[in-house]
Amino acid sequence: MTSPIRTTTVGSYPVPTWLEAAPSESALIDATRVIFSIQRQAGIDLPTDGELYRFDVNHPDTNGMIDYFVEPLSGTRVRLGRSEGEEYSKLDSMRFRLSPAAVVESAIGEGCLDLLADCSRASRVSMGPFKFTITSPYMLARTLLDRHYGKFEDMLLAISDVLAEQVRGLPCHTVQIDEANVPGKPADGPLAAEAINRVLDAVDPGTEKAVHFCFGNYGGQVIQSGTWGALIDFLNRLHADHLILELAHRPDDDLQALRDIRPEIGLGIGVIDIKVNHVETASEVAQRIELAASVLGEERITFVHPDCGFWMLKRSVCDRKLFSLAEGLKAFLKREP
Repeated sequence: MTSPIRTTTVGSYPVPTWLEAAPSESALIDATRVIFSIQRQAGIDLPTDGELYRFDVNHPDTNGMIDYFVEPLSGTRVRLGRSEGEEYSKLDSMRFRLSPAAVVESAIGEGCLDLLADCSRASRVSMGPFKFTITSPYMLARTLLDRHYGKFEDMLLAISDVLAEQVRGLPCHTVQIDEANVPGKPADGPLAAEAINRVLDAVDPGTEKAVHFCFGNYGGQVIQSGTWGALIDFLNRLHADHLILELAHRPDDDLQALRDIRPEIGLGIGVIDIKVNHVETASEVAQRIELAASVLGEERITFVHPDCGFWMLKRSVCDRKLFSLAEGLKAFLKREP
């Protein structure tokens, strides 16, 4: 039985303890090779590199999702004073952050950000097609304290233009943009879509374009409140081939809203809950896929995947969830018609 549904992962993987203990370029390459191998052994069709190159012991709380992109940029400063933290705390940005990731003091440029180098490293050990992930310009902009542009929109689009140059020529099957902030701010949808589309439009022809959305995860806690229904207009604006959506940790009626997404956009359905240590059985995964197919139509589902990245879970839990994901899709495809 054939099906257009494929398995994928979202991005991060737990940093192996031996890489933390003795970090080096060769250890990073070996760890990336191991993570690709684990996913392919589990039966994941489109794996990710695990985002290990982003890990910084000074910023373990975000797995480098913000700081990896912000710190290298020219025009920003990451050493902060008290007044800057106080000023940022008064903004309606990211309420769970106590201080900005950086202060913008002049025009933003690429500085020493080099996504091509990190994607190329992964490509050399990927053993097949893989997905490379990038944090959304909107989410990055929300972590910054602007002392230069004066308008949030101008700062946001400046970041978009830097990322757009970075995604050109990446040697991967799929480029995925990750956004976990706008689900809690649907009114910013048009602006966020413009920024994200600038990056998507710069991806090479023939490379698939994905956008991942979740409501945040910190220690198993949801960061943003909201619903998928409030985001449909925003999602329909995106120039993406498919979306990667958190659904396993969401109420079942969220699926109903997704019926209004443009049919040209493929739907990735989260069927593995990364906010809990419970390892789903193949039967549980198959039932979640069955529910999504009954609401959306099987033909609309292009991927099944975890809700978000795995970096907060133990490797033993993460790996078993990977195998359950692949086995669950097989069980779904073998069901009685």
